[in-house]
Amino acid sequence: MTQILLNGEWRLTSLTDGEISVPIQIPGDIHSALLAAGRIPDPYYGCNESLVQWVSEHDWQLETSFNLAAGSLEVSGVDLILSMVDTVASVAVNGEVVLLCSNMFREYRTDIRHHLHEGINTLTVTLKRADLEAKARAGRLPFPVPWAEGNNQIPHMNTLRKTQCHAGWDWGICLLASGIYDSVRLQPVNQVRLNHIRTSQQWHSNGQCDLAVSVDCSSLTPNAVNAVCELISPSGERWTQFLDVTRGTTACTFSISDPECWWPAGYGNQPLYTLIVSVDGQQISKRIGLRELHLDTTQDEAGSAMTFMVNGKAIMAKGANWIPLDAMPGKQTPVRYRRLLEDAKAANMNMIRVWGGGMYERDCFYELCDELGLMVWQDLMFACALYPSTPSFIKDVEQEVVYQVRRLSDHPSLALWCGDNEVIGAIGWYPESKSNREKYVVNYDRLNRVLQDVVEREDPSRRFWASSPCNGELDFGDAWHDDNKGDMHFWDVWHSGKSFDAYHNIKPRFCSEFGYQSWPSLPTVKTFAAQEDWNVTSPTFEQHQKNGRGNSIITEMFTRYFRFPKNFAQMLYLSQVQQALAIKTASEYWRANKPVCRGILYWQLNDCWPVSSWSSIEYTGRWKQLHYHAKRFFAPQAAVFVEEDNALNLHLINDEHRRCEVNGQVTWYDWLGEVIDTWPVEACLGEDDNQMVWQCDRNMINERQHKGFFHVEIDVEGTRFANTWFDDIYKRLPLPKADITVDVAECDGSLLVTLTSDLPAFFVHLEYEGEGRFSDSSFTLMPCSPVTVSYIGSADIDALNAGLHVYQLAGSY
Repeated sequence: MTQILLNGEWRLTSLTDGEISVPIQIPGDIHSALLAAGRIPDPYYGCNESLVQWVSEHDWQLETSFNLAAGSLEVSGVDLILSMVDTVASVAVNGEVVLLCSNMFREYRTDIRHHLHEGINTLTVTLKRADLEAKARAGRLPFPVPWAEGNNQIPHMNTLRKTQCHAGWDWGICLLASGIYDSVRLQPVNQVRLNHIRTSQQWHSNGQCDLAVSVDCSSLTPNAVNAVCELISPSGERWTQFLDVTRGTTACTFSISDPECWWPAGYGNQPLYTLIVSVDGQQISKRIGLRELHLDTTQDEAGSAMTFMVNGKAIMAKGANWIPLDAMPGKQTPVRYRRLLEDAKAANMNMIRVWGGGMYERDCFYELCDELGLMVWQDLMFACALYPSTPSFIKDVEQEVVYQVRRLSDHPSLALWCGDNEVIGAIGWYPESKSNREKYVVNYDRLNRVLQDVVEREDPSRRFWASSPCNGELDFGDAWHDDNKGDMHFWDVWHSGKSFDAYHNIKPRFCSEFGYQSWPSLPTVKTFAAQEDWNVTSPTFEQHQKNGRGNSIITEMFTRYFRFPKNFAQMLYLSQVQQALAIKTASEYWRANKPVCRGILYWQLNDCWPVSSWSSIEYTGRWKQLHYHAKRFFAPQAAVFVEEDNALNLHLINDEHRRCEVNGQVTWYDWLGEVIDTWPVEACLGEDDNQMVWQCDRNMINERQHKGFFHVEIDVEGTRFANTWFDDIYKRLPLPKADITVDVAECDGSLLVTLTSDLPAFFVHLEYEGEGRFSDSSFTLMPCSPVTVSYIGSADIDALNAGLHVYQLAGSY
C-alpha cells in the first residue's frame, strides 16, 4: 500500500435540513460548495451577506468513500492525516468515530488500520456549529474573557482555535466559514513513522555552513531502519548520507564549504537547496535557504534598534500586512497566491506580515516567499481580543504551536515569530480588563509564556516577539505611541482624524501597522453593485464598508485636502489618490530617517472579498494607486522631499549594499510647465546610505506660494526616478486641467500606452476593466515629456483602446 490522497469530490449534507445534499471539493469550504450548486446566492454581491447566514447555523456532514485493494492492509498501521479542519468535528471511518477535532491550526493523525477493510470504505467528517460551541466554551470559563466586539459579529470566537476574522472584521464579511482546507491522506506505516525533519545552520568565519538535519521518527520495531538523507544544491550538486533511525531523533550534518546564500528581495538572489529524507516508504522534501538572520534590538542613541540582519547586513524591511486571501477558503488557489505575492515583490517589498487574526498560511505561501525573497513576520493566531488561559486551552494551543513551528521553521523567508496582534493593547480596551488590569495581565502572560517557551524550544534560531505592537520582552507599555523602541502600530491619522502631517511627528524604529482606507475602483465595484447602487451611501456600498465611520472619514478628509469630486467615478479615483498620499507621506518621511527607522509595513496588502478597505490590491487583483506609489517609495533608491527646520530638503536614499552614482536635477515649475528655477543634483551614495543633498529655504518658497511645484528627476546608473512636491494642500492650488492624448500600440507582443500632455498633470492614473495592470500609473505627467507604460495582462489592442480610462487630479472636480 502506498499513500492515498483522498482529495476531490466528497458529498456535503446538512444535518439540520436533510434535503440539502450537494458535491463539495476537498480541500474546500461549505459556502463555495453551496454556491457552486446554486443553493446560495453569491455572498459577495449586493447585500447577499445577510441571505447566507443560515449556512453557519447548520451542522454539516462531509463524506467520501475509497477502495482498498486486496493486500492493502498488510502493514503495521494506516495513519489518517488531516489538517485545517474548521473547526469542531468528529471523524468516523466506516461508522466508527476515530478522531475528534477542535483546532483548525493543528494537524491530526491517528492510526485507523483496525477500522478499515478491503474493498469500499467510508470516511465521514461531521462539522458542528461554531457559534454554539463558542458560546458553550465561554460559559465554562472561570471569569469573562472579552472578545473582539468591534470586529466580530458572532461572539466568543476567542474561545475557538479558528480564523478569527471568519466572524467578520472591519474589512471582512461575516460568513463563519467551515470545511476542510488541506489534503486528507492515508499513510501506510510499516517499521517506523516519519514524523518530521528539522534543520539548523552553523556558520563559520571561513564562510562554511554546516547544515544539521534532525530526523524524528516513531519506531514500530526494535530494529534500526535505513533512511536516506539527500541534499541537492541549486546547481544540481548532490550530497547523500545514510542513517539508521529508531525511535526519537537521528541527526546528520552536511558541511558546505562554498554556500550560495539566500537574501531578501532587493539585496541578492534566493538560491534554494533541496533536502529529501526517505525512510520506510515515506518521504519528506523541503527547499532550504542558507542564510544567517537575527533581529538586532541593541540600545543606541535613539533608544533601541529594531533591525533585521541577514548575512551580517542591515535590512530595510519594506512591505505590508497580509490577511486571508479569500473569505471562502476554497477559493484560495496557488495561482492567486503567486499573483499576489509576485505583485508584492513587484512593488519592491521584501517583507510580509501574516496577521494574527487570520490563519497560518498554506505551504505554497511560504514556498513562494522563499522563492521571491519576501521575509515573513509570522504572528501566532491571536488578535484584538483577550484569550483564555485555562489548562485545556493552553494544552491545545501548545500542540498547535509545536506543529506550526515544526512545519514552518525551515523556510528561509521566516524572519520572526510574534505572539499575537494587539492583544497587549486589548487589555486596556474592555471594561472587565480595565477594572482589573492585574488579573488580565497575568492571564495574558500565562498564555504568552507558553507560546514563547514552545518557539524557543522548537526554533531557537529565531526571535520570539511577544506581541505587535510591543516595546520588548515583559514590557506592557504603550507601544502604540512609543517610537524609540520596538514596533509601532500608528493609527492616529485614520482612527483619530489627524492630518497626514502627523506621520512626521514620530520616528518609529519599526512601524508594523499604519494605514488609510480607499474605495475600490469602478471595475471592481461593478462586480458587486448594480449601476443604481453606484453611490457611496447606497445600501450595497455601505454593506461593502465594514468600518463604521469609514465612508465618513474618507469623505471628510476630501474636504481637508481636495476639491470635492464631481461624480461617483471621480470619488472612487480621488479616494485612492488620498490613500496613496497618506501612506506615501509616512513612508517617505520614515525612510528619510534611516537608520533610525528600519521597517515600514503598511496595513494592508490584500482584500478577502470586494470591499472598501486599507488594501493596496483589490480583491479582483487590480492595483490601487497606492500599490503603484509603493513601487516608487519602496524602490531601492529613492528621492524624497522632506520639510525640516523651515526648509525643503531632498534626501537620496540607497538601501542596497553597494555604492551608486546619482545624477539629476530639482526643478521649480509654474503651472504651465515653465521653469522658475533649477538645481543640479549629484551624489555618490554609499551602501545602505541616506544623504540630504539639496535644500531650499522655506521663506523663499513662501514668497512665491501657489505659483508652482517642485519636481525632481534623478538617474541611478540608467534607472530613472521622479518625485513631486507642492507648497500647499491641493484644494488651494490652481492646478491646470491638462489635455492628455493617449496612443495604444503593439510592439513585440506587448501593448504600450503612450501619454502626452500639454500641461502638467498630477496623479495621472490609467484604468482598464481587464484583469491585468500597468507597469506604472498615478504619476506626474509633464508637457513635452511623454510617458510610455506597458499593459501587463491579456487584452487586444482594440479592447484596450476602447476600454482605457485616464484620470487626472484636476479632472476630478
